[in-house]
Amino acid sequence: MKIQVIGSGCSTCKKLYEVTQKAVDEMGLKEKVEYIGGPDGIQTLIEMGAMSSPVLAIDGKIVMTGFTQDMEKIKAIIKLNGK
Repeated sequence: MKIQVIGSGCSTCKKLYEVTQKAVDEMGLKEKVEYIGGPDGIQTLIEMGAMSSPVLAIDGKIVMTGFTQDMEKIKAIIKLNGK
Protein backbone atom coordinates (compact mmCIF):
# COMPACT_ATOMS: atom_id res chain seq x y z
CA MET A 1 0.00 0.00 0.00
CA LYS A 2 1.34 3.43 -0.99
CA ILE A 3 0.21 6.27 1.28
CA GLN A 4 0.85 9.84 0.18
CA VAL A 5 0.08 13.31 1.47
CA ILE A 6 0.19 15.80 -1.37
CA GLY A 7 0.01 19.56 -1.09
CA SER A 8 1.55 22.91 -1.83
CA GLY A 9 3.98 22.77 1.07
CA CYS A 10 1.93 24.90 3.46
CA SER A 11 1.77 24.29 7.20
CA THR A 12 -1.65 22.61 6.86
CA CYS A 13 -0.25 20.11 4.37
CA LYS A 14 2.69 19.34 6.64
CA LYS A 15 0.37 18.90 9.63
CA LEU A 16 -1.76 16.38 7.70
CA TYR A 17 1.45 14.49 6.89
CA GLU A 18 2.38 14.40 10.60
CA VAL A 19 -1.08 13.26 11.70
CA THR A 20 -1.19 10.60 8.95
CA GLN A 21 2.26 9.28 9.85
CA LYS A 22 1.24 9.03 13.50
CA ALA A 23 -1.97 7.20 12.51
CA VAL A 24 0.03 4.72 10.41
CA ASP A 25 2.45 4.16 13.31
CA GLU A 26 -0.40 3.61 15.79
CA MET A 27 -2.01 1.12 13.39
CA GLY A 28 1.24 -0.86 13.36
CA LEU A 29 1.63 -0.59 9.59
CA LYS A 30 5.06 -0.87 8.04
CA GLU A 31 4.25 1.56 5.23
CA LYS A 32 5.96 4.92 5.15
CA VAL A 33 3.89 7.99 4.40
CA GLU A 34 5.31 9.92 1.45
CA TYR A 35 4.99 13.69 1.46
CA ILE A 36 4.97 15.54 -1.85
CA GLY A 37 4.99 19.32 -1.47
CA GLY A 38 6.07 22.50 -3.19
CA PRO A 39 6.11 22.64 -7.01
CA ASP A 40 6.16 18.82 -7.25
CA GLY A 41 3.12 18.63 -4.98
CA ILE A 42 1.22 21.20 -7.00
CA GLN A 43 2.04 19.38 -10.24
CA THR A 44 0.93 16.06 -8.73
CA LEU A 45 -2.35 17.62 -7.55
CA ILE A 46 -3.00 18.91 -11.07
CA GLU A 47 -2.22 15.51 -12.60
CA MET A 48 -4.58 13.80 -10.12
CA GLY A 49 -7.36 16.28 -10.85
CA ALA A 50 -7.56 17.48 -7.25
CA MET A 51 -9.43 20.75 -6.80
CA SER A 52 -8.14 21.48 -3.29
CA SER A 53 -5.33 20.49 -0.99
CA PRO A 54 -3.97 18.83 0.98
CA VAL A 55 -4.82 15.41 -0.42
CA LEU A 56 -4.46 12.01 1.20
CA ALA A 57 -3.94 9.39 -1.50
CA ILE A 58 -3.68 5.63 -1.23
CA ASP A 59 -2.25 3.66 -4.13
CA GLY A 60 -2.56 6.73 -6.38
CA LYS A 61 -6.25 7.32 -5.60
CA ILE A 62 -7.51 10.39 -3.76
CA VAL A 63 -9.24 9.21 -0.58
CA MET A 64 -9.51 12.52 1.28
CA THR A 65 -9.14 16.21 0.51
CA GLY A 66 -8.70 18.91 3.11
CA PHE A 67 -7.29 18.74 6.60
CA THR A 68 -8.52 16.99 9.71
CA GLN A 69 -6.80 16.39 13.03
CA ASP A 70 -9.21 13.49 13.66
CA MET A 71 -6.73 10.62 13.71
CA GLU A 72 -9.52 8.04 14.04
CA LYS A 73 -11.04 9.32 10.79
CA ILE A 74 -7.68 9.03 9.06
CA LYS A 75 -7.21 5.49 10.43
CA ALA A 76 -10.68 4.54 9.17
CA ILE A 77 -9.90 5.94 5.70
CA ILE A 78 -6.62 4.02 5.56
CA LYS A 79 -8.28 0.81 6.74
CA LEU A 80 -11.14 1.18 4.24
CA ASN A 81 -8.92 1.97 1.28
CA GLY A 82 -5.83 -0.09 2.10
CA LYS A 83 -5.14 -3.59 0.93
